[in-house]
Amino acid sequence: MDSDHSPPINSAWAGVAHNERVGNRAGTAITAMLACAALAAGCASVAGRAAPSGSIVADTIRESTVSLVDPGFVRGGDDGAIDRLAATAVADVEAFWRRHYPEVFGQPWRELAGGFVSVDTADPRAEAPPCTDSAALITGNAYYCPAEDVVVWDRAALLPVLAERYGAPAVTMVLAHEMGHAVQHRAGVTGARQPTIVIEAMADCYAGAFLRWVADGSAEHLRLSPAQLDPTLRALVTFRDPVGTDDRDAGAHGGAFDRVSAFLDGYAAGAATCARITADNREFTQRAFTSADDLERGGNLPLPELLPAMARDLGDYFTEVLRDAGTGWSPPPVEAVDAAPGCLAGAQGAVAFCPGEGVRVWPEGMVADIHAGVGDYGTGVLLASRYALGVLHATGRPVAGPDAQRAVLCLAGAYTGSLLRPRRDFTVSPGDLDEAVQVLLGYDYPARDAHGGVIGAGFERVATFREGVLGGAGACGLG
Repeated sequence: MDSDHSPPINSAWAGVAHNERVGNRAGTAITAMLACAALAAGCASVAGRAAPSGSIVADTIRESTVSLVDPGFVRGGDDGAIDRLAATAVADVEAFWRRHYPEVFGQPWRELAGGFVSVDTADPRAEAPPCTDSAALITGNAYYCPAEDVVVWDRAALLPVLAERYGAPAVTMVLAHEMGHAVQHRAGVTGARQPTIVIEAMADCYAGAFLRWVADGSAEHLRLSPAQLDPTLRALVTFRDPVGTDDRDAGAHGGAFDRVSAFLDGYAAGAATCARITADNREFTQRAFTSADDLERGGNLPLPELLPAMARDLGDYFTEVLRDAGTGWSPPPVEAVDAAPGCLAGAQGAVAFCPGEGVRVWPEGMVADIHAGVGDYGTGVLLASRYALGVLHATGRPVAGPDAQRAVLCLAGAYTGSLLRPRRDFTVSPGDLDEAVQVLLGYDYPARDAHGGVIGAGFERVATFREGVLGGAGACGLG
């Protein structure tokens, strides 16, 4: 969060530039899930060298498949469990596009001329994969190379780590994303026509459309339960750009909010919606630092500074919203307390709206962990949702039940959206919306109603919050 007007920083420091060419041969474009050569410092990564647990990987593959295909069509493969999972995933993705590409683009689907390649980046003797000079240069990566019309993955340091940490559907998501770039190549959508961040959003969206097809039971080999979607989105979050990347950077792929949003658009509305994404109709939220002080703080205010600054701004925002709706109110006070709030049987957690008292914040335990481990707007989204519960109470709306659970999240999103186009002194810093997504995927507290009822699925919490970010208070039934 940023609550001052510090001098702007030199534009040379306004973002972390990315290189979308991952160890590629000169002049050969590669579109990769991760946008850093050899996982350079500062690149969000899930790569690792420790051998993943074979039993965990086997269990998640079994839970996520009806059957496995023979990976013999994959070049360079080892016939192991990871390549069998990858082969099964791309087989179902190609089946999806054989059906849906003609519907969306009016042409038949063309199989990949270069097919699929598996690389063991842990083997120093491994041959250089297509479009690159060395296997080591693609460590922790998967990519599509249009020059050879081929999808390549690292079976040593990417796919098994994803499967162990986030489940087999995370592997499917990554490969569906890369196949999305093959779709773009066939449809003539390239980086010359759209910024990289748009190209990546479209591929994330296509991945969401495919996984919805799997979730609906349409895939021959794969399956996906609602409970598996949250860890899959947490995997996608790990591929976000470093905090401070400007959305106009040549290699920008998108922050967590932008990438998860694109995925959810595809999941909700299908591939045709993804094909219509352009720079003209898509708003991206990631941004560079604009003040030296905010950069030095990493975009985070200490909790004792955040609470009063955000409380004033929440009051100003909702007072204006309610005034426009013809309703007056007295903004509730926000105060730190020395124990977990006990009102309403303590059902809301460490941050609670207590009727007649206001919003109470216990700045220890969970709040301290989120503030330190996620960031200040992780705390901020908790505070905004409890303040929104106070708005519901003040306007005579239900404070318990499914409508209340959705309203508090949506209104928290509406407030957050107002910070993206600030008219007040308080505003979001780079990374703040990513912090909100991480909290919404990992915790149910922001969605709790007055009695502890909650939206249980993280992806539904993010989607509801996003409705408010994009649509404002009116999208939440207020104003």
